[in-house]
Amino acid sequence: MTAIRIIIFDFDGTLGDTRANILLTMRMTLRKLGLSEKDDDTIGATIGIPLGEGFLQMFPDLTPEQEELCVRTYRAIFEENKKDLVPALFPHVKETLAALKKSGYILTVASSRSSASLNGFLRDMGIADCISFVLGADNVEKAKPHPEPVLRTLEQFGVDASAAVVVGDMPVDIQMGRAAGARTVAVTYGNSSREALAAASADFIIDDIAELTKKIESI
Repeated sequence: MTAIRIIIFDFDGTLGDTRANILLTMRMTLRKLGLSEKDDDTIGATIGIPLGEGFLQMFPDLTPEQEELCVRTYRAIFEENKKDLVPALFPHVKETLAALKKSGYILTVASSRSSASLNGFLRDMGIADCISFVLGADNVEKAKPHPEPVLRTLEQFGVDASAAVVVGDMPVDIQMGRAAGARTVAVTYGNSSREALAAASADFIIDDIAELTKKIESI
């Protein structure tokens, strides 16, 4: 089996614990726009997909203009909130990324968050130096679970999918990786359940990102 050369990470729920910020910002957005309140599970189910699609998932009858207003309002509120709510790294993320980079793996991020937001968080959280390439929602035409983010990343480095691993906390991450022909590792500490990740056919499921170092060596 081909040795792994590149590891493609999701961000929200995989590297950064952004759930509280997302839930708060979404509630504030819904209130400002006079939309009906949603519970944590309903909002949480939208994490990992493009923002507009998340609003449509919660409110299928939105017009394109209303969807765009929701997105603009959310982003404006999020920019204000993040001044006081900088997300924390999940336990062992920084050490694991440093160890993987030292071992020679190419580490990248593919997220449904905007590239500006991603780069800002990676810098503020002190892990930007570990990441060689960042793809946000604004850098692709087709978002997760479409394989484009993975395929674009592999093209950037001239690496075959057989030498790639996608690491994420949501079924869309696993579906994206599998559709691209990469192997997949799901983490249980993010925004989805072990059962949902298993149903998405993740190759491996881990409870702590620190497990990734040994897992990669055995793939």
